[in-house]
Amino acid sequence: MRSRVSRREALALALAGAALGTGGWKHMSGSTLAGAAGASVKPFRYCFNTSTIRGQKLPLGEVIEIVSRAGYHAIEPWIDEIEHYRSAGGSLSDLAKRLRDHGITVESGIGFATWMVDDPAQRAAGLEQARRDMELLAQIGGKRLAAPPVGATEIENFDLRRAAERYRALLDVGTQVGVVPMAEVWGFSKTLRTLAEAAMIAIGSDHPQACILPDIYHLYKGGSGFHGLKLLSASAVHVFHLNDYPATPPRETITDADRVYPGDGIAPLGEVFRDLKTIGYSGVLSIELFNSTYYAQDPLTVAKTALAKLQEAVQKA
Repeated sequence: MRSRVSRREALALALAGAALGTGGWKHMSGSTLAGAAGASVKPFRYCFNTSTIRGQKLPLGEVIEIVSRAGYHAIEPWIDEIEHYRSAGGSLSDLAKRLRDHGITVESGIGFATWMVDDPAQRAAGLEQARRDMELLAQIGGKRLAAPPVGATEIENFDLRRAAERYRALLDVGTQVGVVPMAEVWGFSKTLRTLAEAAMIAIGSDHPQACILPDIYHLYKGGSGFHGLKLLSASAVHVFHLNDYPATPPRETITDADRVYPGDGIAPLGEVFRDLKTIGYSGVLSIELFNSTYYAQDPLTVAKTALAKLQEAVQKA
């Protein structure tokens, strides 16, 4: 009887893998595999981008405690926060241990290196800045670095082939350090404005570590829409920035400061989550908000509220 049960379990797992496509096994976590055999499925991991309580101006050590108490799996700090921690006398090895002790991974970091600009000298300096940022992240266990088009946001008719070459150069630096830079969609920019442009740059780089960092707000702001997500593979996205946006102000004038908790706006979050699950994505959803109303509130309450609303939105989907 035990052997027959085992075969049925194996068949259930095989069917679940087939339902996710040929890449399904690679991207299914242990908990997801268990879920395919009948246990509860947890499709995503939840991360906290420190921008969400950045207005409270808390030291990074205190933010880590809040993230842990709120119940997140991971954190996404800004590079300047790590630098401030170190300049105040903090030990990065101690910080890495604190994160491990809390069971919190550093899925990504937020930096602003000018890797994509036209000026060769500025671009070279940007690559060196990116190297320092990634080395800093690596010391606390960081895996990835957001790579938005800093300094190149106003370039008209930008040649995406050149952008792909520059992204490849950034990826080469990341390979040397052991941190993956993610081409980040910035909806207000004239370059890397849309998901399609990010995909072109990532594919055009022809680099094994190339990947895209989407964001609900930026996909809306830049006019990408959301249907294109299901055309990606799960390996194309490592981290997904999560937020919501209200009906007003309109897309043309909406700003980062207008972002709201997941489920409090009009974004088609259910569609997004279902499409991510369809492509086999079981990675990180990282809450990233810049709302001054939340900055005026207790930071632990904000962190808990954001997670509860995100989990509720996933559950509804």
